[in-house]
Amino acid sequence: MNREEITLLGFEIVSYAGEARSKLLEALKVAERGAFEEAEALIESANTSIIEAHNAQTSLLQQEAAGEDLPYSVTLMHGQDHLMTTLLLKDLMKHMVELYKRGVKQ
Repeated sequence: MNREEITLLGFEIVSYAGEARSKLLEALKVAERGAFEEAEALIESANTSIIEAHNAQTSLLQQEAAGEDLPYSVTLMHGQDHLMTTLLLKDLMKHMVELYKRGVKQ
């Protein structure tokens, strides 16, 4: 895989992770309004985008594990950063939605 392909893969990861991040933040907004089913649907939709980003990442890991020397790309590093923070955000959003649910029940 050449540098241009690595860079494009980085943009792909940024795109999927960014899409997931937007959905997760929207899930928090709808949970604040008490629309918990909609919030959970947004979280699930975000998870689909995260899986796509993870698939792109996994293809690189497989190539490197097979001994291929992959070129460095700041764009890929940026994509990795977006993916990791989005994964953390997903975990937090699940907990936040649950807290909102409990607050409504009390």
